[in-house]
Amino acid sequence: MDTTYSKNLGKKTDYISTYTPELLDPIPRARGRGNITACDSDAFTGYDLWTGYELSWLNTKGKPMVAVAEFMIPCTSPNLIESKSFKLYLNSLNQTPFVSEQVLIETLTKDLSATSGGDVRVKLSRVDEEQDIRSDRSFVCIDDLDIEIDSYEYDEDLLLGAASETVVEERICSHLLKSNCLVTNQPDWGSVYIRYQGAEIDREKLLRYIISFRGHNEFHEQCVERIFSDIKRCCQPEKLTVFARYTRRGGLDINPFRSDFEEEMPVGREYRQ
Repeated sequence: MDTTYSKNLGKKTDYISTYTPELLDPIPRARGRGNITACDSDAFTGYDLWTGYELSWLNTKGKPMVAVAEFMIPCTSPNLIESKSFKLYLNSLNQTPFVSEQVLIETLTKDLSATSGGDVRVKLSRVDEEQDIRSDRSFVCIDDLDIEIDSYEYDEDLLLGAASETVVEERICSHLLKSNCLVTNQPDWGSVYIRYQGAEIDREKLLRYIISFRGHNEFHEQCVERIFSDIKRCCQPEKLTVFARYTRRGGLDINPFRSDFEEEMPVGREYRQ
């Protein structure tokens, strides 16, 4: 277990239920990016979209309040936020009174921005608020391809020779993305959405590549930047977006978005999220 990445992961933890911003644990993005072949953070823009399903606090009368939160952390921030520390921090709000919801939003924005080093956006929604959470069905799922797999070790070379001479614009997705936490080795399950324009990418090679993450140990954000960098290097698309929707753990999900041509790709949650 690599404990150099976190002061919380893999350790017995006391759960604090009163406001404690010191619980937040930053991890420099440069550490992960340094291990990714040809990863140039200037080559893409994007964000990490976190959803907090277990946000609760007290109003000034002591009455519990609940909401679903969305946190958008820019990928240009020098730090990502370690997920367990994020959960512990949110738990510390459970018995903390706030004068108003706006004050809570301002507190969350201030603390998360200070930890990440970027301008974090925070949005709260009522738990009974009607929302369109359906995923974008314009993406072609490649999971039904009848292929044989005999290795589950990450291999960027699986994308070599995947680009054809035909120029296309495609939206492709796979729900077979699985990697493992860099520190605890717990499995992380996700759906990856790829939108590109350029040389057509061989779908069998792409699916084999995605499946090769099955035994790979890396944080969500690093996996998506690795996928983006590998596709860009091996297939050289003119335009590329990679967005992953991961399942939640501990009331939080992390959904990294990276692109070299668009600011966002609003893909709704899948059933298992």
